[in-house]
Amino acid sequence: MNKIFRPKIIDTFKNYSGKQFASDLVAGLIVAIIALPLSIALAIASGVSPEKGIYTAIVAGLVISLLGGSRVNISGPTAAFATIVAGIVMQHGIAGLTVATVMAGILLIIMGLLRVGALIKYIPKTVTVGFTSGIAVTILVGQIKDFLGLTFAEGTHAVETSEKIVAVAKSLGTVNIWALLTGVLGLAILIAWPYVSKKIPGSLIAVLVGSLAIALLPVQVNTIGDLYEINGSLPKFAFPKIDGEMIITLLPNAVTIAVLAGIESLLSCVVSDSMIDDKHNSNTELIAQGVGNICSGLFGGIPATGAIARTAANVKNGGRSPIAGIVHAVVLLLVLVVLMPYASLIPMPIIAAVLFIVAYNMSEWREFVHLCKTEKAFDIMILVLTFVLTVAFDLVVAIAVSMVLVLLKRALDKIKSKREKVNK
Repeated sequence: MNKIFRPKIIDTFKNYSGKQFASDLVAGLIVAIIALPLSIALAIASGVSPEKGIYTAIVAGLVISLLGGSRVNISGPTAAFATIVAGIVMQHGIAGLTVATVMAGILLIIMGLLRVGALIKYIPKTVTVGFTSGIAVTILVGQIKDFLGLTFAEGTHAVETSEKIVAVAKSLGTVNIWALLTGVLGLAILIAWPYVSKKIPGSLIAVLVGSLAIALLPVQVNTIGDLYEINGSLPKFAFPKIDGEMIITLLPNAVTIAVLAGIESLLSCVVSDSMIDDKHNSNTELIAQGVGNICSGLFGGIPATGAIARTAANVKNGGRSPIAGIVHAVVLLLVLVVLMPYASLIPMPIIAAVLFIVAYNMSEWREFVHLCKTEKAFDIMILVLTFVLTVAFDLVVAIAVSMVLVLLKRALDKIKSKREKVNK
């Protein structure tokens, strides 16, 4: 059992020093600063209120740091879940999202106990790059309305990506020039700020500058407070009403969330292993992700997984133990209580700009082009098909269809190989 589940924090204090605690403290603080605007933006992209992103980073971030199989992995809301979460909320409401998140957590625990961690690496790269690039496109399309300050006609139904594109095209005559200028300002800061400072995230600067500009200038631009009721209270435990029909209906979504969480978190662990010369326990990480998602759902959050960018920032700023992840969660808890009401002042075009950059960074377009140039025809077909299905339909359809085709191809290849051996 120890090999399946042994949290890294157990080994943390063997040679732990005050100097390392100071480094973890600083790293956790910096990661919290990075996570704050991202958590708010990703919650909005997921179709839920801003504080739910913070709840997720606090609850899941804390639990997974305590139980995880990596020393430095930072978990919280990520862009990978935005489209599937938005779809669940649209069809089944917050209660449905809670059920799906908890179910995904249970599936992750089962995956860890069954030692599935080592098997996830066999999911083809063409599938993961395909749906990741597709998610990036759906996020980008979903933010055009707020970036341009468009006003959709009353009764407009814009849920699917194709519907959003049509709605945007029909509403181009309603562009709010002040919203556009605010969004461009945010993009300029996000692109230029890394050349100024690597420590302080550009997203935080964009949020601060954009909020000040809207507060001081007599312009009409939608803010978070105009569209959402801001809640700065602590996360509260709430168990949803569950019935058999809801479980059956949400099971495909729960499976997709679990698989995504497993892939993203273990990929983050692999990346961080190479940065700190360590080796994570994949099954322990899956179990921790499962418990973290269950707790996130029950305390008002959304699905969570390991966040590669935040994990890399943790390592680069001196984080070397789960203490940094715990500090990150505690700092966000303090921010939630003290500063959350001020989130109402953040302009929506700035949130859109932040998500544009998130979409660009996760798009993997260079890897997409590289795979198209180097892979075999079947693999390229799977890559493009996964991408198209993700954009046109959703992740559930994309992953299901692509993996069925991949497994069918592998089965046929094995049959062909056996026949060739017999013929010889």
